[in-house]
Amino acid sequence: MIELIQGGVYLVNGTEMIPDSPEAQAAITAKTGKTVTREEASQSTIAYGILKEHNTSGNMDKLKIRFDKLTSHDITFVGIIQTARASGLQKFPMPYVLTNCHNSLCAVGGTINEDDHMFGLSCAKKYGGVYVPPHQAVIHQYAREMLAGGGKMILGSDSHTRYGALGTMAMGEGGPELVKQLLNQTYDINMPGVVGVYLKGAPVKGVGPQDVALAIIGAVFKNGFVKNKVMEFVGPGVANLSADFRIGIDVMTTETTCLSSIWQTDEQIQEFYEIHGRKEEYQKLQPGQAAYYDGMIVVDLDKVRPMIAMPFHPSNTYTIEELNANLMDILDETEKRALVSLDGAVEFNLKNKVKNGKFMVDQGIIAGCAGGGFENICAAADILKNQFIGADSFTLSVYPASMPVYMELVRNGCAAAIMQSGAIMKTAFCGPCFGAGDTPANNAFSIRHSTRNFPNREGSKLQNGQISSVALMDARSIAATAANKGILTPATDFDGTIGQYKYHFDSKIYANRVFDSKGVANPEEEIHFGPNIKDWPAMGALPENMVLRVVSEIHDPVTTTDELIPSGETSSYRSNPLGLAEFTLSRKDPNYVGLAKDIQKAEKARMAGEHPCQAHPDVKPVMSVVKKTFADASHENTGFGSTIFAVKPGDGSAREQAASCQKVLGGWANIANEYATKRYRSNLINWGMLPFLIEEGELPFKNLDYLFIPGIKKAVEEKAAVIKAYVVGEESLKEFELHLGELTDEERQIILKGCLINYNRV
Repeated sequence: MIELIQGGVYLVNGTEMIPDSPEAQAAITAKTGKTVTREEASQSTIAYGILKEHNTSGNMDKLKIRFDKLTSHDITFVGIIQTARASGLQKFPMPYVLTNCHNSLCAVGGTINEDDHMFGLSCAKKYGGVYVPPHQAVIHQYAREMLAGGGKMILGSDSHTRYGALGTMAMGEGGPELVKQLLNQTYDINMPGVVGVYLKGAPVKGVGPQDVALAIIGAVFKNGFVKNKVMEFVGPGVANLSADFRIGIDVMTTETTCLSSIWQTDEQIQEFYEIHGRKEEYQKLQPGQAAYYDGMIVVDLDKVRPMIAMPFHPSNTYTIEELNANLMDILDETEKRALVSLDGAVEFNLKNKVKNGKFMVDQGIIAGCAGGGFENICAAADILKNQFIGADSFTLSVYPASMPVYMELVRNGCAAAIMQSGAIMKTAFCGPCFGAGDTPANNAFSIRHSTRNFPNREGSKLQNGQISSVALMDARSIAATAANKGILTPATDFDGTIGQYKYHFDSKIYANRVFDSKGVANPEEEIHFGPNIKDWPAMGALPENMVLRVVSEIHDPVTTTDELIPSGETSSYRSNPLGLAEFTLSRKDPNYVGLAKDIQKAEKARMAGEHPCQAHPDVKPVMSVVKKTFADASHENTGFGSTIFAVKPGDGSAREQAASCQKVLGGWANIANEYATKRYRSNLINWGMLPFLIEEGELPFKNLDYLFIPGIKKAVEEKAAVIKAYVVGEESLKEFELHLGELTDEERQIILKGCLINYNRV
């Protein structure tokens, strides 16, 4: 099904793979009649060409990217615009689309969510942007329909910003990276590696894009095969996939931890643009005659079977047939993994869902940027036609990804077939993907064609003793399970016909409802501020020395951004930095907020010109020990704050708040063995937090210890490779080493200034 080829691979004429070896050049010459060096071949990938076109540095090893367009949703755009406003924003310098698909439930939190929406509309008018009202489209579907273009680059503040199937290289990053673009700065990265994804064959009936995506994720996540690299989809199998099918695979590449994705394009993608009235945006993209990749993922589409990603990660994959054949063993293994993910906070049992040898599911959801596509829902409708989900506890909800998709499903009868089955059709909303909609009952098991199944992504609250769980599946197998009254069933068991439906895009839906400034700003427009929309608090510059208290210690193999700052109902506070910060690590470490605020008292006193020992009793004994070795250290040149340790933090969402919430509570750093994603590390840096690395092994410190880092400001300025730090004991200091990894000159300045806002403040 999936084969990973380690090391370099040449793709010749788009169809033949030649592993890098001393004999490779001769083989390439024999097939092409040309001599091609590895360097030349690496410049023949689609990804290289697009990155070169958007690079402003003149150096393809050190990229400074300017994007063509930006997009955000209503959890992120308020903070982004507030940050840019603090730095003197006058006008959006490029098309910027503000969608409203996360905080769409305006009954939650009083007026908070709708206040954010009105903020977005007023800012689109004032600064020259595009505003998509709630329930019209999820962020990524609108981008596919109205923003994507061949050879273009789009930056979004949602991690699933992926439009590679349409020939657009897109990246999901934390809000500060969009702020930089709004301020005419650049996205700075080293030239990423490019891994080919070679598709061959064609999917069998009942297999959908989520099945292919989960198979790939299961093969590459744990070994980091594509981490921070670009996935480039090539090979003869691409032609056997529709545009919708490719889009469904592409959006899930985020879960591999790759940087971005791009696909070769053809007549089917050209037709997609024509259907959406934007034929001029199509560009034929394909690798050169001999292209070099840093590795290759070979996907035999013929052999992919319906997949399921068990709780609590998209990489916990099995075929549904495998799960059903080994139910008790796999469920027992899943329960044991859950002990780590859930910290034993609640009792979690899946084996009790086996009835008469069958696994019984409680809920099905087909939704969002991954599941809510036209073809997915049409296929589900065909499987559900003349079937009934039953009158027991099983429920099924279907969320088309946009109103144009919904309209076409109404016109072609698929919506009626779904509703006749007892399922519910709902409007475009991302809630089921991040824990703000369709929360199942306690101990219930939900199968979802959505993007993630982390803990709490279905809305349960461990702190209240509530737990349910999500498995990821394709819409087709969800429909087959629904037709089987909740018995887990692969869609390959369906013996009926899954038809092919022609899609007609109705542009009037957007033309009549979406506000588009056409890039014209109106400086006279007043911004709508609700009472929950707050400015960022003042943040100080990096001090000469630093005292950090360790206030949380997390030893899970991976820590997600959902654990750093929970999703779900907390989303309503994303426009209120201090209000949201109260939820930081609340599901993972409830003591964190109190401990962080406690040591922050010392820094607040210092910043106010007072002696920090008057604000915190630990300051005097800690500094007494420090002064025995570092006599020049004083409260005037030493800052006080907090840090956390996590093995591998930052998997999942692009949300900047995973870092900013720590910052506004006095966090100065994270210490990790590794950062799960580039975007989380960037978020730390942009909020003025030090992304420390420490070697794997026994830690030299423990939770609640104080750490002293002398000369940290000088170390950042002088690009020190090793940073000496000390655990502050009762009588003496114990030395250990930290590293910062590679930082650009701009990133160093941001850290020195204390955050991106300070760096840009006018």
